[in-house]
Formats: sequence, structure tokens, C-alpha cells
Amino acid sequence: MMKSRVPWVLIGGLFVVAVFFCSTGVVKAAGKTEIIIGSNPPLTGILSMLGSERKWTYEQAVRDINAKGGIFVKSYNKKLPVRLVFEDAESDPGKASLAVEKLVKIHKADLLLSGESTPLILPSCVAAEKLKTYYHATTCIMEPWEKEHFKWSTNYFFNSHQAAAVPFKVMDSIPTAERPKNLALILEDSADGRAMGPVWKEEGKKASYNFVLEETFPVGTKDFSSTILKMKMKNVDGAIMFAADEAVTIVRQMKENGVGLKYFHVYKGALANAYWDALGKDAQYVLADGWWDEGFPYPMCKELGENYTAHFHKVSKIIGLYYAMAQTLFEAIEKAGTTDSAKVRQAVLATQFKNTTMGNVKYSEEGVAYFPQGAFQWIEGRQTLVYPFDLAGGNKVKVAPAWNQR
Repeated sequence: MMKSRVPWVLIGGLFVVAVFFCSTGVVKAAGKTEIIIGSNPPLTGILSMLGSERKWTYEQAVRDINAKGGIFVKSYNKKLPVRLVFEDAESDPGKASLAVEKLVKIHKADLLLSGESTPLILPSCVAAEKLKTYYHATTCIMEPWEKEHFKWSTNYFFNSHQAAAVPFKVMDSIPTAERPKNLALILEDSADGRAMGPVWKEEGKKASYNFVLEETFPVGTKDFSSTILKMKMKNVDGAIMFAADEAVTIVRQMKENGVGLKYFHVYKGALANAYWDALGKDAQYVLADGWWDEGFPYPMCKELGENYTAHFHKVSKIIGLYYAMAQTLFEAIEKAGTTDSAKVRQAVLATQFKNTTMGNVKYSEEGVAYFPQGAFQWIEGRQTLVYPFDLAGGNKVKVAPAWNQR
């Protein structure tokens, strides 16, 4: 009888031990081997020039954190490496939403890092809301994002009025005789374009600049001949444009028609290195709405910029924003002590993030954080920071000469 009872005693003891370890999280800790972070940047389509730089930056951030052993997660009592998973949004709102579903349902992503641009990020946040998975967003215009009152995402971007005021401040820095007098506002028919148009008009009026022409075009437009003819008729000598690939098309067609602008400020479409690659010296003097510079006085900026240049033999003015998004998400995971989406989002709201590649970052209770918009001018294949003035190191914007004088 004694021999027959021993195995049952042992089994009973093992069962008690197993229950104890499960209740204390030890078995769970042993089972969790990595943190899966998903992202849905546009790797193809009209926004791919931005998506490719975002992808490289996220990958670099993950390499950097994993080189330190990963992220310490208190609930597992150990450091876990990060595994990054991508699904291509294909520059399409519907596919951006579908990409989020794939990341969560198929790839089992714990958390989500932002894709690109308001038309893609808004549906991504909607999808994340349904899936109750935290989406750490940036580059989404605040006004339409705030209207949704999302509970499973946050947004880090610029204030629309501050951003819209930048071209007028830059133009004010030009000697009076050389400033553009007749401005055009040329906007893609998208959520971003519709949101920003009225703000530019309001800020232009405050700064005493006159828009003599306002044009809206469908995304994907290939022919700007009508717009260019109107520019000629109204003696337009300066323009603000919100566009993606169309910002390349219109420059080519303006040159063909002999329309030269003293000042041409492009939002979104002139940000990435692909803009100079597409236009070459025809991109000279165009201004872009940059977000970051490797000369910023924050840790890791110089190293990040040099690393990017070593790989691509180019300079980026946007990767610091993407890197900061990864930095803040990684820190929030450690602060939360878990990969639980709700708790990580709460940690984002509660944390004063210091010394990121974008400086210090603090979110509001509504999940919003701002950074100041910058302005960069394309000069000899490089984007030169010209605003904010206090960070520009004395760089002044250059007025573009006529095409036949370049």
C-alpha cells in the first residue's frame, strides 16, 4: 500500500508547486520570450518615400535596445528582446486598417508603432480601438485625431497653427524687396489638405500675406497645366503646397512652362531624400516641413544621423522623430512593467520622457503631445535647417532665381 501511495503523493506535491508558480507568474515568465511590436508604414505607393525611412529607423531602434539585452519587464522579472513586425499599408487607408488587423491577429503584436500620414493613421487608430491594442501614433494632424476621442492610441505631432505659421515667419526673414507678394495655396484633396487649408489662410491673414490663388487637386494628379496657367495669369511668385508625389510633378511642369517661384514651401512631399533623387537640381531652393536635425542638442542625434548617412550616403531630416517614438514606447513598457496595451498607454500619459532624439516629451491626459514644426531648404542635395531660427545656426533662406538664371 505504501508503494502505491508514493506516486500520488509526489504528483499531488508537483501539482501544488505548479499552481504556486503559475500564481506567481514564473511559468508565464518562462513562456514569454519576446515583445512583439508591429508597425504598418507605407512601403509601397505614393507615401513609400517616407515609409522606407520610418522602417529603417524603427529597425535601428530595435537593434539598439536589443544590444542592451532588451526591455526589462517587471511582470516577467527579466529583460525581453523586441521583435519588430511590419505590414505594408500600401499608401491606402483601407489597407492600413487591414494591416493593423494582420499585425494583431496573425502576428500577435503586443503593441503597435505608428505608420505614416493622417489618411493612413486615422483608420489604423480606429482598427486598434476595435482590437483594444495600443497604437503609438505620430504624423497625424491633431484636429481630426482629437475628434475621435481614441482610448487605445496617442498622437505626437505639431500644432496645426504653429506649423501653418512657419512659412510666413520664414518669408518675413527675407529682405522686403525680395519677398514674394502673390501667393498660391495648392492642396491635395485629403484629410490633411482639408484640415490645413483654412489654417494657412488664417495664419497668412495674420501675417499680412495674400493668397491670390487657391487650388485643390485630387490625389494622384498628373497634370497641373491648368493650375500653372492660373499662376501665370495672377503673377504668383510664391506658393505653399500640401502634396506627396505631386510635389515632384508640379516642379517639372512649372519648369517646362517657365514658371519660377521665389519661394516654394512643400509640406509632406519634399521631406524625404527621394524628393531630390526624383528632381535633382530642380529641387534646389524648395522648402520642406522637416521635423528633426542631427545637429539638435539632444542625445543620440549625431550618432543616429551619422549611422543613417553611413548606410545611405544621404542625410535625413525626419528619422529623429521616428526614433523618438520607439524610445518613448520602449520606456513606457518598462515603466508599465507589462506589455498590456492599456497599462502601456497609461504609462505613456504618466511619463515625462527626457532626452529623446526630439528632446523632452510629455503627453496630455487626452493622449496628445506636440513638437515645434521646422523648415528646411534643399541646397545642393542637402536639407538646410532655416527654422526655428534659434536652432538654425545662422542659416538664412535663399530666394530662388528664375529657371534660366540657375
